[in-house]
Amino acid sequence: MATLLIVHHTPSPNCQALFEAVVSGATAPEIEDVRVVRRAALAATASDVLAADGYLLGTPANLGYMSGALKHFFDQVYYPCLDATRGRPFGYYVHGGNDVTGAVRGIESIATGLGWRRGAEPVTVTGEPDRAQTEACWNLGATLAAGLTA
Repeated sequence: MATLLIVHHTPSPNCQALFEAVVSGATAPEIEDVRVVRRAALAATASDVLAADGYLLGTPANLGYMSGALKHFFDQVYYPCLDATRGRPFGYYVHGGNDVTGAVRGIESIATGLGWRRGAEPVTVTGEPDRAQTEACWNLGATLAAGLTA
């Protein structure tokens, strides 16, 4: 059975709505043989990353960058997971008040350094998520989970 690891920092209602949509998509009944593991960014470990077949990351954009919690996650897992996770798929969503550019750049840079490959298009949201953006998060979760069984 494949494992999708969702690592998230969810400090606000807007981030919570996106997180819930991602989880709903990843755990859709049509997707079989995929275990979905959810970890808060400050609790996720290198062991979690090594045990997973793909990754879905979620963060707010704080002061022009990803949250400190997601950055801490990357700091903790980067070297222990560098060689062993190369080539694995990832995806992400970012929520910001008005700009998510720095957070997107940071995630892309670190994922590139890890050698992860994008398994789905990212979802970026500024302001309150609308229905289309929430559906995009559902699709993000479903796409990454289903891609692990292909």
